[in-house]
Amino acid sequence: MKFSRRSFLSAAAATVLPIPAVHATRYAPHVVVVGGGAGGATVARYIAKDSNGSINVTLIEPSRTYFTCFFSNLYLGGFKEIGNLGHTYGNLASNYGINIVHDWAVGVDRNAKMVELAGNVAVSYDKLILSPGIDFIAGSVEGWDLSAQNVMPHSYKAGSQTELLRAQIRAMPEGGVFAMIAPPNPYRCPPGPYERISMVAHHLKNNNPTAKILIADPKEKFSKQGLFEEGWNNHYPGMIDRIGSEFGGGNVTVNPDAMTISIDGEVTKVDVCNVIPAMKAGKIASAANVTDGNWAPVNAIDMSTKADPDVYVLGDAALQGDMPKSAFSANSQAKVCANAVRGALTDSRVFPAKFANTCWSLIDANDGVKVGATYEATDEKIAKIDGFISATGETPAIRKATYEESEGWYAGITADMFS
Repeated sequence: MKFSRRSFLSAAAATVLPIPAVHATRYAPHVVVVGGGAGGATVARYIAKDSNGSINVTLIEPSRTYFTCFFSNLYLGGFKEIGNLGHTYGNLASNYGINIVHDWAVGVDRNAKMVELAGNVAVSYDKLILSPGIDFIAGSVEGWDLSAQNVMPHSYKAGSQTELLRAQIRAMPEGGVFAMIAPPNPYRCPPGPYERISMVAHHLKNNNPTAKILIADPKEKFSKQGLFEEGWNNHYPGMIDRIGSEFGGGNVTVNPDAMTISIDGEVTKVDVCNVIPAMKAGKIASAANVTDGNWAPVNAIDMSTKADPDVYVLGDAALQGDMPKSAFSANSQAKVCANAVRGALTDSRVFPAKFANTCWSLIDANDGVKVGATYEATDEKIAKIDGFISATGETPAIRKATYEESEGWYAGITADMFS
């Protein structure tokens, strides 16, 4: 959607969003953040906190309660309740004076420096930060589109979809079949589908032990593959069958009405089918015309887009180099971006960009594994410096400690986003 400068200015004149008086200064620059997840909530909080009222911050997020995709698989496995995953934005408003707007951002006029909201409001900005997460590529799984998501849920945006998938898993008949259509690269949370398989298997082992799990995977290999396959053999022997690209795992058709999947021409009746389609940046990045068609190319030094130095993209939506699309990555990128934006608007010190990521996965009770790395900004991309990964054959004590570490991380990152 494109908007003229006049249409945006007219909308802005008609409806003005108030900036909270608690930190506002009359001529303070205005930063607008779209998306209130691990990237957006973090960058909004750090800019507001560290600028001491010299920058006004507006956070636009349609959901009043944000349910984290990270740890949502543990809800499927019975280790969490949905309430454990939900977080609200009240502290960002009351503690830091951030203007929280619960609406959809539907358009961006980069020339006028305006964001249009679904509620027919235009919001001006000096700097715009987009952290919209992911959307799905239409037609990437033959036979499936968003109209089928209540029959074959994707559950790759947490909340009602996650609750639906859990209810379907728990309603499976004895000896039934759970199927997953895994996504192609690149996608949000590389270990996520395989942790999900582990958590579904954990539930079935304890409640429906004759059930089977079928994975159709378009990839030849996947994140932490050796660790997951070791865990599946140890905890869920004979339950999980993965069909990779070499055996037709990328040649898949689904039929939501018949509840069947076809893998390389072989049709299977299933009881639950979790379809995770191919992904791209959230729609507002495309509306801002800062993507290459799927993802938004950014400069590693500050997360500004290649298309516009006053527009930044964080987290899953960014095409930035070597970092995986994870909550940890988004949180790390947000801190670099916040420092750079504050420096650009207030002439404060900007520190060299440094990034880190760790992804934890739970395979079974107290059997946690992890992978991670550190990164630096180069002229070309965010480049990996070094990394680590859990070893196969680790002791139960190490695996339990890794799981407990992940719980500590979850508490820490959600506090960093919302406290």
